[in-house]
Amino acid sequence: MCNCHDTLIPMIGVITDICEETADVKTFRVEALNGGKLFEHMPGQCAILSVPGKGEAIFSITSSPTNEKYMEFSIKRCGSITDFLHFDVEVGQQIAVRGPYGNHFPVEDKLKGKDLLFIAGGIGLAPLRSVLNYMLDKRADYGSIDLVYGARSKEDFVRYEELTEIWPKQTDTRVHLTIDRPQEGWDGNVGFVPAFLKDLQFAPDKTVLLCGPPIMIKLCLAALVEMGFTKEQVYTTLELRMKCGVGKCGRCNIGKKYVCKDGPVFTCDQLDEMPDEY
Repeated sequence: MCNCHDTLIPMIGVITDICEETADVKTFRVEALNGGKLFEHMPGQCAILSVPGKGEAIFSITSSPTNEKYMEFSIKRCGSITDFLHFDVEVGQQIAVRGPYGNHFPVEDKLKGKDLLFIAGGIGLAPLRSVLNYMLDKRADYGSIDLVYGARSKEDFVRYEELTEIWPKQTDTRVHLTIDRPQEGWDGNVGFVPAFLKDLQFAPDKTVLLCGPPIMIKLCLAALVEMGFTKEQVYTTLELRMKCGVGKCGRCNIGKKYVCKDGPVFTCDQLDEMPDEY
């Protein structure tokens, strides 16, 4: 399938599965009307989901580009559009999708052959999941993979089966989970991600992909620098600032950058060139 369609023109898909991940996160599986995914994308890119009469919003595509059968979106309930998706949309319903938008994690060149450290907090796993599954499907192209993922509680982990049953069984792939506070039945690590990173003491020879709430990104970046990493080694994504996806509405403007045109994927040294407002 080529990417020769106009990204401003909605494509009609059908929701074929809805998975309740946590109390406020659901994963929506979307297929083209005649089967298969709606369009090609790369890991880290986004798409706009449109609901007639309700509005539209932009979300990370959380499925891997290697998946030709469908596209997935893991969506946290946090506003009117997401409320509608969570409470009113059912399997079999049609939905309009536009995309892909933005740049992507450089999986085809700069990340190839590198040992990789994924760091996620909460719904921040969503854009990283696309990259991780892409790399596992092309395992020989990449070095070791470590994922450090934090959530408020065990019940707040997104894609828990992948985290515990699928990813850890892959070649040279390790998953490190932590929750914010002690919980009955949890025998894993307890504490926030930045402190957990310091405890794990990764050697600073890895390339880092980091996504989560802004405060977590800031504190994790400080921890990484303290551990000997440079900001040039760390990629992050700012897709939450995007709206129109094509640089017209101005909502994602930061200094001289438009997140939807210049990002959403940036290295953390590039963020230093922007006003401190992300």
